Amino acid sequence: MKNLGKVNRRKIMSKKTLFIAITLLSNALFSCGGEKEKDMQKPEIQIIAPQNCMEVRGGESFTFTALFSDNVELGSYNLEIHHNFDHHSHSTDNEDCEQETAKMPVNAWVFNQNYALPAGNKTFEASVVIDVPTDIDGGDYHFMVRLTDRSGWQQIAAKSIKIRK
Repeated sequence: MKNLGKVNRRKIMSKKTLFIAITLLSNALFSCGGEKEKDMQKPEIQIIAPQNCMEVRGGESFTFTALFSDNVELGSYNLEIHHNFDHHSHSTDNEDCEQETAKMPVNAWVFNQNYALPAGNKTFEASVVIDVPTDIDGGDYHFMVRLTDRSGWQQIAAKSIKIRK
């Protein structure tokens, strides 16, 4: 009986040793493929349209166009339009636009849409037609682009636009 206990212990020890050996071997094999370079750079946005201080009429549309780039891989982007009736700032443009008198919103427009980018791209030309509602407050608005790469780095670009009734 005593020998039977030794045999079981040896089998258990052999299984543990085998498990540890397989684990170490797997780690060694998978790490030999060369380490993947970490993405430490934000993506880049070049907005072509709309231009800063552009005027748009309610009931009409305009086209957003931009060039996106990243050193590894692009991920997704978000477009947001919201009022600037209180004169806060997000602008990433050097040009300041003439602002209307500050006011309280009654029916301010909010546009917020996410867009996926095709996998594997380092560059992409985005183009989106945006319809401006007719029944919104006219005035100062911000047009914002948030570009995120596959690693999670984000870049923001913003323009000031005016919506006329």
